[in-house]
Amino acid sequence: MPTILETFEATHAGSRRFADRARQVFPSGVTHDARAHEPWPIYVERAQGARKWDVDGNEYVDYIGGHGALLLGHNRPEVMEAVRGALERGTHLGSSHDLEVEWGEQVLKMVPCAERVRFTSSGTEATMMALRLARAFTGREKVIKLAEHFHGWHDIVVGRLREDDPHPYSVGVPRGFYESLIVLQPGDTDALREALSGRDVAAMILEPTGAHWGTHPSGMDADYLREARRLTEEAGTLLVMDEVITGFRMAPGGAQERWGVMPDLSTHAKILAGGLPGGCVTGRAEVISMLEIREDIEWNSKRRVSHQGTFNANPASAAAGLTALRLIETGGETDRADAATAQLVRELNAMFQAESVPGSAFAVSSMWHTNLGYDAPRPGDVEWDAAEEPRGVPDELLRPLRWALFNHGVDLMGTGGMVSSAHGERDITDTVQAFRSAVDDLRAEELLD
Repeated sequence: MPTILETFEATHAGSRRFADRARQVFPSGVTHDARAHEPWPIYVERAQGARKWDVDGNEYVDYIGGHGALLLGHNRPEVMEAVRGALERGTHLGSSHDLEVEWGEQVLKMVPCAERVRFTSSGTEATMMALRLARAFTGREKVIKLAEHFHGWHDIVVGRLREDDPHPYSVGVPRGFYESLIVLQPGDTDALREALSGRDVAAMILEPTGAHWGTHPSGMDADYLREARRLTEEAGTLLVMDEVITGFRMAPGGAQERWGVMPDLSTHAKILAGGLPGGCVTGRAEVISMLEIREDIEWNSKRRVSHQGTFNANPASAAAGLTALRLIETGGETDRADAATAQLVRELNAMFQAESVPGSAFAVSSMWHTNLGYDAPRPGDVEWDAAEEPRGVPDELLRPLRWALFNHGVDLMGTGGMVSSAHGERDITDTVQAFRSAVDDLRAEELLD
């Protein structure tokens, strides 16, 4: 009887060949940290709807969903048609164009805080711009972020606390850079109040669902967001809601619409551009106006925030984003994705209970997560409601779990994934069966009780 790993190796020989070549080209053989996977990552040949197929012909129910960009699923016909039309006009016009105006108008129409918008090429660029705008607008330097909340990979937001050092730190960033960064624990309103008391903080930035799209939800709820809104407003600090993942997913207007909390600025990417590269900063007009070019030499040279970007609002991204947002605005796409996620979580938890599996699943909106390998609490319904922080999947179990799920036709993002409006009954059924089979495999190798 072959082991889980032996089965993976035997059925993914084509991916191995590409991985061997990639190791001679890229650090660790990958172009994104999350794609690094031992003994090698899978190489995907094509995708459609909620499914994808690798170079060895293996079929998967896909929960990576373009790292969260594909709320509509792979190759949504309307989006693909719009992109083809844009490409026929030109890949890069090097000038302003009609599609960028319509795309921007659609963002203003859907995002509650949006009064003006500026496009970027990625979510990292969007959060970088938001913080720069906040500093320019307030005349302050300090930034508050919450522990483990992810906002891209530019210098200020990658600062993390270490157990042996009370100051934020990141390899490759000068230590003095983090004199302006304050890292707080999520949910601690007393610490937030104290950090804001000096009235010298330019911005507070956060993920509205908790760290890593809700993997760590403790301390983050609508009440905390409302209190953060109140405290930052009192202190003259801008509240930046990072909706790169939640934007247009939790509701057509994102988490700010769903929970009724109005930030000063919000950052978006992923779904914003319909699966193509693209990001934006939107929010209060007086803050976004820090980018304006005026007939004022003093303003332009000393106060204005400059911004370039070769591919900002490129025609293909604008066409894809405009079409996707219009579908989301009118078509109930978020509701379908949320309903499929809720069904998946309920059926996984029912299977875990029936099979006496030490674990649980939970979700917020169409983003779901798994705990495995310990007697994890199960939510009363779908969202995490236990007092303790979910512990996820331990490192020693994570690799064999991923291998086993690959073997049975499921590709996760981390320990869960992103559900699209294209996921249907068969996808949910196949996923639950894949987990059941993976649990059997893990137990056969005495990796799981």
